[in-house]
Amino acid sequence: MKSPAVAEIQGLYGPFTFPETLLQKIWDRRDFDTLHAATAGGQRVRIGHPGQWNHGGGPDFKNARLRIGNTIITGDVEVHLREADWHAHRHANDPAHANVVLHVVLFPPQCVTTSGAGGREIPILALLPLLHHDLEQYAADDAVERLAAHPLSNAGKKLSSLTLSELSSAIAHHAQKRWHQKIHFAHRRVTRLGWDDACHHTALEILGYRNNRPAMIAIAGEHPLENWPQSVNAQNAISFAERIFDEQADNRAWAPRSSRPANHPRTRLRQYALWASARPAWPQLLRAFAAGFQKNEPPPASVAEWRRVNKAASLRKRIRMEICGDALGGSRFDTLVCDGFLPLLAAQNHAREETLREVWTNWFAGDMPARFSGYLRALGVTGASGTPNHNGAAQGLLGFLLETENAVA
Repeated sequence: MKSPAVAEIQGLYGPFTFPETLLQKIWDRRDFDTLHAATAGGQRVRIGHPGQWNHGGGPDFKNARLRIGNTIITGDVEVHLREADWHAHRHANDPAHANVVLHVVLFPPQCVTTSGAGGREIPILALLPLLHHDLEQYAADDAVERLAAHPLSNAGKKLSSLTLSELSSAIAHHAQKRWHQKIHFAHRRVTRLGWDDACHHTALEILGYRNNRPAMIAIAGEHPLENWPQSVNAQNAISFAERIFDEQADNRAWAPRSSRPANHPRTRLRQYALWASARPAWPQLLRAFAAGFQKNEPPPASVAEWRRVNKAASLRKRIRMEICGDALGGSRFDTLVCDGFLPLLAAQNHAREETLREVWTNWFAGDMPARFSGYLRALGVTGASGTPNHNGAAQGLLGFLLETENAVA
């Protein structure tokens, strides 16, 4: 069995670890900019298949299908955080690594190729310049994914030992940390892409859920918002969505079987095509709409009171209709508002951050695991007449659980 390798990196709230297994997951899912992938020597890399993930001894991925430059190659892929790890692990003299045709690393290498057996030169592909997000966001998303299927025994004990006042304070503290983290990531995206493209990428990424996120981000890069059908009939918009779904099916493996029919990537692409057709300038509409958000003075005493004062149900319907063209609804729409719209708006206008945070905290919870809602009710944080389930509680609980579980991992 392979020994785990990790890098410790300074993040927004202190150091965090980035394990080699996460880099392997990124390669397996092709969760990076595959369009601009090139070796350290400048040869274009196209990935027909990333290979079968090998969790035992030998290369990390076997029987990958690649095009490097003009040459089609079938062989193994080895993944490391740093190029020097190849030599540290003595792979050059290991017969099991004799068929490695590509060395994938996180950090840009100091050399152009890796030396294999007999001096054979193995091309190097560095993923850090190709990643869609900060390393910290990849690590945070991976932690959330692991937590969703992890028994929360350690966190459960700690939660049960807190008074309601202590628990409410801890959840509020962690919710605020996650809010600032989301703004940080959104700001990086807006800085890199500009406002319209940042909105376009974020919307498609969220519609892709976890399994189809890489393909959706690839679509956002290959098909900018201005290229989507505008103000046309619904059938033309749906035909466009079908075409780009089929394009991606030729380039990468969709993961539709893990999705409910309503969440199938084909369905979500159709929805976004209808949305973009009905509201082609939706990023600008979003920014103008948000100018109407007002901070409540004094702040409402409860979530229910905030929703009553701000006519939250009507506000939710207006955003769905005026920004999204009535093409999207349900819990995924609420996730889009909380994880996409509000952090992007706060990143674009820091002067309104507190107002937007109030909206984000009291908004309807989106696609959080159902058992998280059960925890909140069982602990008395939500469930009373004044405290329905809401995004701030869900995000705060998630932050609390992540910190507690990581502390004992």
